[in-house]
Formats: sequence, structure tokens, C-alpha cells
Amino acid sequence: MFRKLLVALVLALIVPPVVADEPAPKANKATVDLAGDIKDESLQAEAPANGVIVSPKAWEKLAKAWGIPEAPKVDFTKEILIVGTWKGSSFDITPMVKDGDLTVSALGTKDLRPGFRWKVRSIPRQGIKTVQGRPLPSE
Repeated sequence: MFRKLLVALVLALIVPPVVADEPAPKANKATVDLAGDIKDESLQAEAPANGVIVSPKAWEKLAKAWGIPEAPKVDFTKEILIVGTWKGSSFDITPMVKDGDLTVSALGTKDLRPGFRWKVRSIPRQGIKTVQGRPLPSE
């Protein structure tokens, strides 16, 4: 009994107390997270060459070309859109920012299918100065 009390006392001194009322940190959730499948492979060329959209004009153009219904509004002063395409059946895009430089990588399946799959996701614009070593486009 004495040992159990001693262990409990030592643990109470070592382990910091947990406060139940602390809010959990919120992850930055994308305000735009869209995906689709397009049969016409020629439309893949409509994706931005650098993988980002920084203006309403470019977003409207892509949404129209790819037939994205009711494309969400984006506040491009606070966010940018990353765009990825893939010819396999599924993939994901991952943005990384290091020293203000944004790189977007894609990883997916190797099972080629007709057409292409696409993803568009919003990320915070703050701190991004370049995209893959090139200045962030103005349009």
C-alpha cells in the first residue's frame, strides 16, 4: 500500500496536470477541396503550368474549361489554389512551403486510365513568395 501511495505521489509531481477546458488547436482546413475526372485529355493543358491559381480570372477560366459547377468563391488576398492532374485512377497533392518557396508534389497510382483526374485545393497565401523558385504570378 505504501508503494502505491509513493508511486502516485511521484507521478503527481512529475506529470503535468491536464486542463480539460483548453481548446484543441485547429488545423488549417482548406476552404476549397475539389476533385474530378475528365475524359477529354486535351483539357489537361488548361491546368496552370506552375500548379497555382492566384486570381479570380484564372480560377473562373479553369472552372469553365473543366466544367466545375458552382466553383467556390476564393479570397485570393488570403488564399491561393493549388492544382494537380494525374492520369492514374487516384492521387493526392501535397503543398510544402520552405523559406517562402511553395512546391507542390503529387503522388498517385500507376494504373493509367483514359482521361485524367484533377484536384484543386486552397492553401493560405501568407508567407508564399515564390513557386518552385519562380516569383508568385500576379495573374
